[in-house]
Amino acid sequence: MGENALKVTSASWEQDVLKAEGLVLVDFWAVWCGPCQMVAPVVEQIAAEYDGKMKVCKLNTDENPDVASRYRIMGIPTLMFFKNGAAVDQVVGAVPKAQLKSKVDSLLA
Repeated sequence: MGENALKVTSASWEQDVLKAEGLVLVDFWAVWCGPCQMVAPVVEQIAAEYDGKMKVCKLNTDENPDVASRYRIMGIPTLMFFKNGAAVDQVVGAVPKAQLKSKVDSLLA
């Protein structure tokens, strides 16, 4: 796991995501998931580029199935956006960095 994205768990979910101010991107992933491994470096780059503008978190769905089921995560990777504790948007699957950046920019605007 990279140094830019924050690892969140069921225990830290409320504090790290739901009580966070502004935009939070959560990467729902698992170790065995190939597309998750493909999108991981993109998520890290986004975390670095938008440092101070938004928070980027990673949640391992195998280790935290309760959070994944609460948000009905059916396929991974799922990149879910939260604004002031509410889920506002999501992207399912490994998407190109440009597509992810345009989504982030529109949500930050």
